[in-house]
Formats: sequence, structure tokens, C-alpha cells
Amino acid sequence: MEKQSYTRDNMADLLREHGINPTHQRIEIAYALFGRQEHLSADQIMAVVNDRHSETSKATVYNTLNLFKQHQLIREVIVDPSKVFYDPNTSPHHHFFNLETSELIDIDADAVQIQGLPQLPEGMVTEGVDVIIRIRPGNH
Repeated sequence: MEKQSYTRDNMADLLREHGINPTHQRIEIAYALFGRQEHLSADQIMAVVNDRHSETSKATVYNTLNLFKQHQLIREVIVDPSKVFYDPNTSPHHHFFNLETSELIDIDADAVQIQGLPQLPEGMVTEGVDVIIRIRPGNH
């Protein structure tokens, strides 16, 4: 997705472009992600949204994120089963994951070359390949 200025006003249009009915809470959740252009966990998104309007439940946040993911508005990045982030950048790219800070950093897709994928099971096609490179400061 190209870099653009995201406001609450244009969030409704973005949601409609992806076939999503723009409710108040969906707009706030989308704005929390797109307005910051960061990788956020569901808990972080809920904190941002509830800082402004404290009526959004955890279930609403998770359901909305799943809806956004189904409509390819965002990507889900699973670092490990206990660390899931939501990424507003749906273009092909990979990530560094800082083990010390839990920060995800984008890597251009062209910067990673993957060779020798295994043969796929019969009837299957590749949907995508996500690379997460775990990093930590070198002074440990």
C-alpha cells in the first residue's frame, strides 16, 4: 500500500474499498493501525482505541482484526504463539524481530532470496512465504 496520510475521515473510505462496513469501532481500530503505520498487537491496538473511547472490548478488537485480515486490509505476523502482530503493510515484505524490544522491522522483499522450496502437496499452491529474522543486540 502506498504511503499516504491516514485520517479518521478517510478510514471509512479505505474500509469500504475492502468491502467492510465502516462502523465507529472499525474506523477507530483501522486508524490505530494505519495512522501509526506500526506493527501492533491486539492489546496495543485496544489500548490506543480505548485511550480515546473506552467502550471497545477485546472481543471486538479481535473480531475486527480477523475481519480486516479476511479482507486483506492487514497482515497477521505470528512471531511465536504468544506474539501476534498486525501489519497495515500488505505488500510483499519480511521482518526482523528484535527479541529484546519485541519490535518488528520491515525488510524489503527484494532483500531476501529464497531458493529450494519443498514440493507442495498435491493440489496446493503457494500463497506466500513470510521470513522472520530474530535479532538481538550483539553485546550479550
